Amino acid sequence: MNRTVEIVNWSAPLPRPIRALYCNSFLCRLRGLMFRSRLAPDEGLLLVQPRENRLDASIHMFFVFTNLAVIWLNTDGEVVDTVLARAWRPAYFPGTAARYILEIPPDRLGEFNVGDKIKFE
Repeated sequence: MNRTVEIVNWSAPLPRPIRALYCNSFLCRLRGLMFRSRLAPDEGLLLVQPRENRLDASIHMFFVFTNLAVIWLNTDGEVVDTVLARAWRPAYFPGTAARYILEIPPDRLGEFNVGDKIKFE
């Protein structure tokens, strides 16, 4: 069963909260945000991989009908990479190994920087 977590940026407080679905099952990660045309400003998806590496942390944007801000985090909750993922693009990979992938509305990308410490509550 998936639960909702609040995303907290310890390095730079967020202007608005983000509540993300904590997605750690294979089927939840596989579906991701496919077939969604938009996200609410405070909505997100936190994909949780079993281990930290680049390949498992890759995402695709097939059947995703909106752009997304993607934030990659390592096991310690540190932001290791960010990208504006465009709808229908084949794949995005983090620059370094990651375990968590936070997908949020594209206008929130600037609220996260490499090196920020993130916590899920």
